[in-house]
Amino acid sequence: MAHQESHIPELPNILTVLREHFPQDPVCIFLDHWQNVIYSIVAIAILCVFTYLATRKMSLVPGRWQSFGEIVVEGIDNLVCGVLGPQGKKYVPFLGTLFIYILTMNLMGLIPFLKSPTSSWSTTLAFAICVFCYVQYTAFRHLGVLGYADHLAGNPRGFFARSLILPAFMFVMHIISELVKPLSLSLRLRSNIWGDDLLLAVLTGFGLQGFPLLLVNTFSALLVSFIQAFVFFLLSTVYFALILTHEE
Repeated sequence: MAHQESHIPELPNILTVLREHFPQDPVCIFLDHWQNVIYSIVAIAILCVFTYLATRKMSLVPGRWQSFGEIVVEGIDNLVCGVLGPQGKKYVPFLGTLFIYILTMNLMGLIPFLKSPTSSWSTTLAFAICVFCYVQYTAFRHLGVLGYADHLAGNPRGFFARSLILPAFMFVMHIISELVKPLSLSLRLRSNIWGDDLLLAVLTGFGLQGFPLLLVNTFSALLVSFIQAFVFFLLSTVYFALILTHEE
C-alpha cells in the first residue's frame, strides 16, 4: 500500500494524490488501498476501447486500428503455434491475452498519474498462479494422473524403472521445480517493473538536472516493459510445450 511504503520513492498517481489531499476521506483511503486492483481494471478498460476501435468496422480492406490488431494477433498466433505446433491454436487466446494485458500494465507506469500494477507482487503472482493452474490442468487432461506421475518421475524405463531411488528423487525434484515456476515468473516480472518505476521516481526528484538521465531511462523502461511481458509470455508457452511435447 502506497501510504505504508512512503519511504520508498514512487511517482505520484491519481489515487495517491487524492489520498494526500483528503487523508481522512474513507473513499480515498479505500481507493488508495486497492490501487493495484483499480489500475488493473483501468488496463482492461484501455484494452476494451482498443478492441472496440479495431473491430467496430471490420472490412476486407482494414483501417489503421484493424490492421494493427491483426498484426498483433497474427504475430502472437505464429509464435505460439511455432512453439506448440498446430495444437497451440487452443492456447493462443489465453497466452495472447496474458501478453497484451501484462504489456499494457507495464506501460501504464510511464503515463503521468497512472501506475503499473505489475510493480506489485500480488498482481504478478496472480498471473503466475493462473499459468501454473492451467499448465497443471493441461498436464492431467492430456497425460492422466499416472502419465503425469510418470513424467514427474523422469519417465523411468528399464534399469531405472526397477530402481526406486532415482525415480523418487526425480519426482521430488520435479515437484519442487513446478512449485518454483510461479515464484520465479512473478518475482522476475515484478522486480524489473518495480525497479524501473523506482529509478524513474528517483531521477524525477533531481529536477532539470536529472532530465537527460530521465529521458534515457524512459526509453529503457519502454524496452524493459516489452521484454518482461514477452519473457513472461514465452516462458508460459514453454511450460505448455514441456507437457504437450511429452505427450507426443
